[in-house]
Amino acid sequence: MINPSLAKKVIDIGLSTGADFVELFIEDTEASNIVFDNDIVETVGQDFAKGCGIRLLKEHRSVYGFTNELKEKDLVDLVNKLKGAFNNKRTYKCKKFINQKVNSISKFNKSAFLTPMEDKIKLLKKTCKYIKDYSPLINRAMAGLSAIKKNIEIYNSNGLHTKDYKEYTRLVIKAFASKGDRHEVNFFVDGHLGGLDFLDKLNLKKACEECAKDAVGMLTALPCPSGKLPVIIGNGTGGVLFHEACGHSLEATALARGMSNFNRRMGDKIASDIVNAYDDGTIPNAWGSNNIDDEGNKTQRNCLIKNGVLTGYLVDSFNGRKLKMNPTGCCRRQNYKYEPTSRMSNTYIDKGTSKKEDIFKATKLGLYCKSFGGGSVNPVTGEFEFACNVAYIVRNGKIAEQVKGATLIGKSEEVLKNIDMIADDLDLDTGYCGSASGWVPVRTGQPTIRVKEMTIGGAGGKLS
Repeated sequence: MINPSLAKKVIDIGLSTGADFVELFIEDTEASNIVFDNDIVETVGQDFAKGCGIRLLKEHRSVYGFTNELKEKDLVDLVNKLKGAFNNKRTYKCKKFINQKVNSISKFNKSAFLTPMEDKIKLLKKTCKYIKDYSPLINRAMAGLSAIKKNIEIYNSNGLHTKDYKEYTRLVIKAFASKGDRHEVNFFVDGHLGGLDFLDKLNLKKACEECAKDAVGMLTALPCPSGKLPVIIGNGTGGVLFHEACGHSLEATALARGMSNFNRRMGDKIASDIVNAYDDGTIPNAWGSNNIDDEGNKTQRNCLIKNGVLTGYLVDSFNGRKLKMNPTGCCRRQNYKYEPTSRMSNTYIDKGTSKKEDIFKATKLGLYCKSFGGGSVNPVTGEFEFACNVAYIVRNGKIAEQVKGATLIGKSEEVLKNIDMIADDLDLDTGYCGSASGWVPVRTGQPTIRVKEMTIGGAGGKLS
C-alpha cells in the first residue's frame, strides 16, 4: 500500500531522536452489514477505512499516532510530531527490509462480498421465519449478516515487511417473545474467519428454534434463589466467564501495570488438577484466529494453564519489555487508529473426561447456567459478577424449572480451583472483546463444567 522507500524514510525520521523501534501499520478495510427485521430490510450499510498508524518505542515508553492519508507529506508530518516525544541522539538505523511470507489458515470459497445481495436477504428472511414459526409468543425476529475484508501491511525498523489479507463473516439472530406485560429477548451468534462457508456446517433451523425456545421460556421463568450451590456452566457460551474473569488478567496489558491477580504467579497452582486452558490463534477459520498478529508475528497456540498450574501469559512486544518476556503472537488492534497490545484470540478451557449427562446425574441440587449476559470483573483481585441470561434449577440430576435474575459471584482463582468435573463436549462461541486496543473478534469456549460451589445472587426466589 506504500512503497518500501517511503516506509524507510518515515522510519528513519522516527529513529532520529532516540527511539529504538518504529513501526508502520497500514490498513485498507471494507465492511458491510445487512439487518432484516421481521419482513423488512431494516439496514444495508457499508463502511470503508484506510490509513496508517505509526508507533515509536524507546525502552518502556511508547508514542502513537495515525492518519487516514497515505501520501508522503502526511506520513512525514505525523512522524515528525511523534519523534518530539524523545530528545536524544539517534542510536538505531532502519534495517534492510526482508519480506515475510504469510501462510493463510483461512480457506473458504463463498466470500460474502461476492454473494449477490438478493441471496443474502433471502438467507436472513428464512432465518426470521424459522424464529417466528417456533411459537405464537414470538412477536419479532431479527437477523443480521456482517462481513469485513481487511488488507494490512506492516513495516518496522527491525527490517520486517509483511502483508496479510483476511475476511470475517458473522450471523446474529434475535428472538423477541411477549406474553401480557412481560417481554424477553434472546440471541444467537455464529461466524468465522472466512466467507459464508460456515453456514454449511450450521443447522440454521435448529439454532433459530433453540434461540426462540429460550426466549419463550424466559416469559414464565421463576425468580432465581440466592445462596451457595453447585453450578453447572454450559459449553460454548459459558466460556465467556473464563475469558472475562481470568483471561484478561493473563494479558500483558494488565500484567505489566501490576493490575492482575496473576502477576508473578507463573508456576503457581491456580486451578484444579483437571483444568487445562489455551489461547489459540491458529485454529483454521476460527473467528478469533489470525494468520499473523498486528505486529507481524505468527500466531501461536499458547498454553495458559496445564493441570491446574499457570504456565503462560499473553505477551506483546512492548509490554514484554517490561515483563522481560518474548511476544507470543497475540498483539491485536481494532484498526490503524489504535495502538496494539496483548489480546485474546480463541480462549478456552480444554475438554475433560466426563460426560455431560454424568455431570447432571452427579448434581442433586444446583444451578445450570446455559448462557451469560453482562458482567463486571476486577482484574486486580479477580472478583467478578456475571448475570446468567438463560438458567435452570437442577434437581435430582435433571434440568428442572427455568429461572431468571441469576448472578454468579466469586473470585476467578476460587472458581478455577473448585471445578470438579469437566465434560468432553468442548465448543466455542463467537463474539467481540473490547479493551485498550479497541474491539477485536474473539472466540470463548469450554466443555460443560461443574463448579462444586459458587455464590448465587438471585431475584428473590426460593428452593422448594
